[in-house]
Amino acid sequence: MLKRSMLKQTILISTIVASMTIYATARGNQGTVRGGSYVATTSTTTTTTPTTTSTLISTIPVSDLTDTQKEELTFMLEEEKLARDVYLYLYDLWGSRVFENIANSEQQHVDSLKALVDKYGLELPSTIDTQGEFQNADLQDLYDTLIEKGNLSLIDALEVGVTIEETDISDLQNILAEGVPEDFEIVYQSLLDGSYKHLDAFNRQLGR
Repeated sequence: MLKRSMLKQTILISTIVASMTIYATARGNQGTVRGGSYVATTSTTTTTTPTTTSTLISTIPVSDLTDTQKEELTFMLEEEKLARDVYLYLYDLWGSRVFENIANSEQQHVDSLKALVDKYGLELPSTIDTQGEFQNADLQDLYDTLIEKGNLSLIDALEVGVTIEETDISDLQNILAEGVPEDFEIVYQSLLDGSYKHLDAFNRQLGR
């Protein structure tokens, strides 16, 4: 019975991770990137996938979160927003499609984290829907620094992408190493997998 239970859990986790990495999935109350700018939407169009990320996460019982886990969730939400906002800015500036494509992926990351915030009844950062603004002062400083570098050249802009993804990978690895609830682990691991792919994409653009 234990092996069967573990197998069912593995299948569920695989389904969740696969669902969260599909591009252009129609989901209600989520944003998209259009013409290089983030657009919040309130569409109630029914998705063509069996279940949405938020539905899948909701199948896992709520855990008692520590204050640190709550703070990490809010921080990672803003960090993924930072990635999205920087890439939107750089796409508008340089027109390289790699920034637009990865910005769309970062929006999915933001949506996955927002699903966790909603599930646990936590407050979203007040600046969540304002491009280029952050509640966390350190992330605001980082955003400003990255934008300044990204303005220098396309090569510098691509190196900004490398910096962002390497930062995401480091932060996610550290959080996962501490141990988190099952639903958090599923989302964070999906984000980590995505960050590795984004890092590879930027390095390819740089000929590395």
